[in-house]
Amino acid sequence: MVSTETLIIQGHSFTAVSVFLPKTTLLTISNDKGYIMCGALDVGLLNTRLADRKIVAGRAVGVKTIDDLLHAPLESVTYEAEALGITKGMIGEDALLKMI
Repeated sequence: MVSTETLIIQGHSFTAVSVFLPKTTLLTISNDKGYIMCGALDVGLLNTRLADRKIVAGRAVGVKTIDDLLHAPLESVTYEAEALGITKGMIGEDALLKMI
């Protein structure tokens, strides 16, 4: 099953998606500039093999809900996210606001 919802953070719209799979849930929150995601995101792959795509993304581990993803510190971020001021340890909501 897939669930989507619109989140409004300080007046800005984001799309939250939850994909319910056996024994795990994939979580992501995005806008047209970038996204944050659960531990399934491979930041290393984005920074190396897909570097030419200049993907703005961050990864939080140990999250089980969209609310968790908003409030968890990011464990890793892409180089393109760093260029926007998004840093490891920043909570998801703050990272999203840097993507405005």
